[in-house]
Amino acid sequence: MKFNTKPTEERMQKSIDVYENNLSTIRASQANGAIVSKVTFDYYGAQTRLTDMASVAVTDPKTLTITPYDRSTLKAMVKAIQASDIGINPADDGSVIRLVFPPLTEERRKTLAKQIQKMGEEARVAIRNIRRDANDEIKKQKKDGLMTEDEQKASEKNVQDLTDRFVKLVDEITSKKEKEIMKI
Repeated sequence: MKFNTKPTEERMQKSIDVYENNLSTIRASQANGAIVSKVTFDYYGAQTRLTDMASVAVTDPKTLTITPYDRSTLKAMVKAIQASDIGINPADDGSVIRLVFPPLTEERRKTLAKQIQKMGEEARVAIRNIRRDANDEIKKQKKDGLMTEDEQKASEKNVQDLTDRFVKLVDEITSKKEKEIMKI
């Protein structure tokens, strides 16, 4: 019996998706609505995502406009943005919040590049952990007599090939994001 690598591949793809989603929250000196996707504020005693309570629009390459559906939440949203790690001070005119993205300094670019490298390493570790789980399952199946030694070796090679492919993908995504940060 050959080991089914499909669930392993799906788990590795989920790790890539999470990594790309996390990268989208890093600002590259251009307005990007994803940067506020993880900001939450207190709405009648419940932590609520800002994006669930406001429309977020990119009005120009350097400006993000946040229009609350309920104007009474504006002050709470401003406080949540200030408390977040976005690093941009929001300006509000009583009905709309504006985030103006300043150009990145060289120091900030290097800090962001290090943060991207760290996130990339976390994604690689997650993929390697999935590989370990798959290899443990293969060894268990071999021990239980469900596969031969040759099938075990072939299955472990397939899992390693998958791992190599996904780690390479993480490296490509990381490199692309770093270039995006450094060129601006």
